[in-house]
Amino acid sequence: EKKFDRFEPGEELHCWGWSNGTLRVHIRSHTGERPYQCPYCDKAFSKNDGLKMHIRTHTREKPYKCNECNKAFSQKRGLDEHMRTHTGEKPFQCDVCDLSFSLKKMLSRHKLTHNPNRPMAECQLCHKKFTRNDYLKVHMENVHGETES
Repeated sequence: EKKFDRFEPGEELHCWGWSNGTLRVHIRSHTGERPYQCPYCDKAFSKNDGLKMHIRTHTREKPYKCNECNKAFSQKRGLDEHMRTHTGEKPFQCDVCDLSFSLKKMLSRHKLTHNPNRPMAECQLCHKKFTRNDYLKVHMENVHGETES
């Protein structure tokens, strides 16, 4: 069982601004209580909405559809991110070079290029270094004719 640094049994909680229903759910973030059990696997959730989203990984239900291309998604966030491919919206901007990205994870990956101590992938044949493993893989195929088995 998990031990939570923020709350010990018997400790007084100081949480304000919650209605009775939402306070009960919020307190679970302190206690670790997860009363919503997945019927397909051993995962449990503190919120029913979390369970509902998770169940879609088992049922493959995709209720969120793109009006532009009919691609479907299991979560609204997936559809929202996908819509940026149609609108061109790039809300995540690098604070170093001002490049913008449609996904936060792409900005995070880009930020590594500004880190002089970033780990480098190195070709074992010619010792050329790459900022990403997938760039090394392309190099291996194009320069050395090697494909990953």
